[in-house]
Amino acid sequence: MIPSDSPWAGGAVAGTAAGQSMADRAGYDEHFLGVPVPLPMPSSPAVETVVLPYTHFTVVLRPDRRMAAAAAVCIDGGRLVEQVPRESGWQFDPRLDEDRQTGNEVYRDNSLDKGHLVRRLDPVWGGAAEAHQANADTFHFTNAAPQADVFNQGKQVWQGLENHLLDGVARFDRKLAVLTGPVLHDSDPPYRGVQVPMRFWKVVAFLRDGSLAATAFVLDQSPDLTRDAERALAGATPGAPPPLGAFRTFQVPVAHVVELTSLNLGPLPAADLLPAVRAPGERWRRLASHDDIVLQHS
Repeated sequence: MIPSDSPWAGGAVAGTAAGQSMADRAGYDEHFLGVPVPLPMPSSPAVETVVLPYTHFTVVLRPDRRMAAAAAVCIDGGRLVEQVPRESGWQFDPRLDEDRQTGNEVYRDNSLDKGHLVRRLDPVWGGAAEAHQANADTFHFTNAAPQADVFNQGKQVWQGLENHLLDGVARFDRKLAVLTGPVLHDSDPPYRGVQVPMRFWKVVAFLRDGSLAATAFVLDQSPDLTRDAERALAGATPGAPPPLGAFRTFQVPVAHVVELTSLNLGPLPAADLLPAVRAPGERWRRLASHDDIVLQHS
């Protein structure tokens, strides 16, 4: 891990006044729930990362991929400020060289959206100034990854997961720690200097009866479930973004997220509420609605 205030290979952290203006960001609090939920980090020390704290969340950036490996946010549902308008424009993080981030050149004149990793409203809580700062912080390119611009049922389920869990399992203290990011795989198709991830993951942690509990989800935007990725992407038009399919949201074992991402998720696999089943293939539950989510101890 390379601290966000230190020089690192390929470019130094910006020392400008703009970079210094973000020095007050405290970032994700691993003790937010009252029990430790550490920041997700690559299991291999050979993977280079830059840790970037924002207001109530932190991004763990992979400079070799020009996007986040993970992001973690504290959500205080009882103090959310819902009337903060979506008025911020996307911007580079001044603490990093721009060529280590995925900017507008990847999203311009095509069908790709800037998919928020930490949802815009999740860190927007606390006092008015704090909430507005959190809102603006979510619009850094470091908190985005390319996603298909289609909106369908799978994406709607994905976008409402935090609200559903705040109103359900976390309804008493209304606090969640949400870890999320793209699945960065070597086979992800290249486009305009970046590789477009086919899947995204999310692990939600909370207290249940005083004990740590967790559940995990995967959003899949691969082109076609009936064809392997290599064949599907072989038909892509040169210079065009890779073909992406409709979003499919799954509830999955937390341990599978560890396997997919090679990230250390600390105590969360042991706190998984998805019950074990006999056939491993059945452990990915496709969600048509939030009513399909299973929250029972293994």
